[in-house]
Amino acid sequence: MGAGNPDGQMRLGVFVQAAGHHVAGWRHPEAIPGGPDIALMRHIAQTAERGKFDMFFLADNFATGYAEHPSSIGKFEPITLLSVLSAHTTHLGLAATASTTYSEPYHIARAFASLDHLSGGRAAWNVVTSSYPKNGKVFGREHPPHADRYAIADEFVEACLQLWDSWDDGAFVMDKAAGTFVRPGSLHVPDFHGTYFTVTGGLNLPRCPQGHPVIIQAGSSATGQALAARTAEVVFTAQNSLGDAQDFYRGLKAQLAQHGRREDSLKIMPGFMPIIGRDEAEARALFAELNRNLDMKQANTVLSDRLGTDMSGYDLDGPVPELPESDHLKSRAKLLLETARREGLTLRDLCYRVAAARGHLMVVGSAAQVADAMQQWFRDGAADGFNLMPAFFPGQFDAFVDQVVPILQARGLVRREYEGTTLRDNLGLARPASRYAARMDSAAE
Repeated sequence: MGAGNPDGQMRLGVFVQAAGHHVAGWRHPEAIPGGPDIALMRHIAQTAERGKFDMFFLADNFATGYAEHPSSIGKFEPITLLSVLSAHTTHLGLAATASTTYSEPYHIARAFASLDHLSGGRAAWNVVTSSYPKNGKVFGREHPPHADRYAIADEFVEACLQLWDSWDDGAFVMDKAAGTFVRPGSLHVPDFHGTYFTVTGGLNLPRCPQGHPVIIQAGSSATGQALAARTAEVVFTAQNSLGDAQDFYRGLKAQLAQHGRREDSLKIMPGFMPIIGRDEAEARALFAELNRNLDMKQANTVLSDRLGTDMSGYDLDGPVPELPESDHLKSRAKLLLETARREGLTLRDLCYRVAAARGHLMVVGSAAQVADAMQQWFRDGAADGFNLMPAFFPGQFDAFVDQVVPILQARGLVRREYEGTTLRDNLGLARPASRYAARMDSAAE
């Protein structure tokens, strides 16, 4: 079983890109093209809950343009969408990306606390530093270098944790007879003065049902791993070979002890794209069809973004060239270049890979073959679960829930019923006590 899962069951998220994760996914006859379609979002969320998924996850971005990945344009603001979906689901975790580079701690802490209250304790925040320099142009700012972005993120998360502890649990007594709305002495106003942020006001709503929303982190660089070891409870990562995934898993889990944390306090969930057919031949035909429909200009934009270099001037049918180190998406660029060297890929081959799974694990085959690959990674210490990246919606996600999930359930690898009502309950994560309650308990001993 995954080392971080004493119950022996894998955790599942669905990474929702409305137009599909494959750059040409939206063109498939069974795809709904995506865009701001609330009916599609509701269908995906309710399908995920039917499949007993842990969470529905939304990435986010700011920059836009004609040649972008179709899923990065024409999309809802994540917290707004998840707030709506909270009324249409009862157990599914609701996770959204929010940038520490282009936000303020008070805004983010308040938004995710509100989502946690609206959903009854199902909110999660994916902490990102906004890797792409073009994001800065939207805000009229210079995009900070990699090291600075992570220093900013470290401070940002700490400020949010203090804000979420502004009020003690049960502070809002609302005693009409006594005329007491909040219990005296229950407010703890943060006094946070960092290099990048200052917060000297408390949050204006009660402590979250989960204590704090679940913290997710997606960076796989050494700096990103260090931040995750200190603060994250779920890590989304990209590996496409079992050995690399095992090395990442062991290396990150080993860092937890430095911060007084147990291995099961952090769940590692690699991205995973299954291309599902009734048999392997049908799945391969589907993948070939998706690749035939590629707009190579869009595919090249996605590849250039991931490698941190404009690739439009290179020969697609030549070898992958030597490239300078990227200051953004360091770990992803390194992963893709190492994969290309190891497998002898042409630039076109790599472009096809990136247009599909962007460096994540991809399995093309039957439902049983997909389940076998997931089981191997989980049992062999490469993952605590997976963040599913369907090539297009709803068809490939419906196929996973209807065909793959029952196989995993029959093998005892996926739950048949939810364990609790909050995301922490279902992930097997403890509810954090307020830092002020912990201090008072220590003082009383």
